[in-house]
Amino acid sequence: MKYSEAFLNAAADLCEAGRFIDSKGWVPATSGNFSVRLPDGTLAITVSGKHKGRLQIEDIMLIDAEANALDGKKPSAETLLHTSLYRRFPAVGCVLHPHGLNAVLVSRLFESDIVLEDYELLKAFKGITTHQSRLVVPIFANDQDIPRLAAEVERYLDRHPDCQAYVIAGHGFYTWGETVAETLRYIEALDYLFDCELRLHGVKRA
Repeated sequence: MKYSEAFLNAAADLCEAGRFIDSKGWVPATSGNFSVRLPDGTLAITVSGKHKGRLQIEDIMLIDAEANALDGKKPSAETLLHTSLYRRFPAVGCVLHPHGLNAVLVSRLFESDIVLEDYELLKAFKGITTHQSRLVVPIFANDQDIPRLAAEVERYLDRHPDCQAYVIAGHGFYTWGETVAETLRYIEALDYLFDCELRLHGVKRA
């Protein structure tokens, strides 16, 4: 299959993002999945089972907006969690899903959500201009039935359209932005803020 220039550029961006995320230890083994929306509405997304720190262009595939493969490669089982976000948020251009340790641990420490407030780093998120802000990150139970999990996330987003990320318990988290660079910034900020909460509440519960 001959890929478009837009796809090849997006694939290169995802490979670079994978190397950065892996350098932080946020995608151990073959965990995680990443995607970018192309101008025609199709998506460049990581192929299932690839190590994200060693991604090559051939490890990125093309799917349509309904998660159907367009080039014969195998997408992640969690592809529906990407496509549902793109359908909901027209401005979103990138979805990243790491499996960082801090996200896994906060899902063990907190139940339905983690509330991040009064942190200077909240200003890393678009639209937040003061530390006197509050960001709620919901936590969903892990589920091998991805359509069912996607539907649960959709119901939450119906009620909370300003949500910027969510955690899957014992698994990792999803966040999204207009560009790869913006979404990488959100990952870095969330991991730091999760670490702050772990240290704070871990001390309190000790």
